[in-house]
Amino acid sequence: QVQLVESGGGLVQPGGSLRLSCAASGSIGSIYAMNWYRQAPGKERELVAAITSGGNTNYANSVKGRFTISRDNAKNTVYLQMNSLKFEDTAVYYCNADVKTTSRVRLNSWGQGTHVTVSS
Repeated sequence: QVQLVESGGGLVQPGGSLRLSCAASGSIGSIYAMNWYRQAPGKERELVAAITSGGNTNYANSVKGRFTISRDNAKNTVYLQMNSLKFEDTAVYYCNADVKTTSRVRLNSWGQGTHVTVSS
């Protein structure tokens, strides 16, 4: 009923930047929180950044001051601007959204993930 599609991942050198996008589509009534998670090889998935429908944000300590989450409610899209990338930022990044469908069903939806590799 709701699909999340991420884009913008890739290979970048340390110190570089990438911008991830995640567009939600389908039977969307309302989107509440939108989040970015990541999972590095051999590690558990962790919350990177979150943004409420009102624009309040929260970040993992490891990315504060380097990453910025934003959203365009008119486009049902969330972004993650990643600057000063480090080797340890290498991971699969997943978009997540708390959605109420047009049928008033509350869903926790996930994208398929996009790979970010930081390497020299």
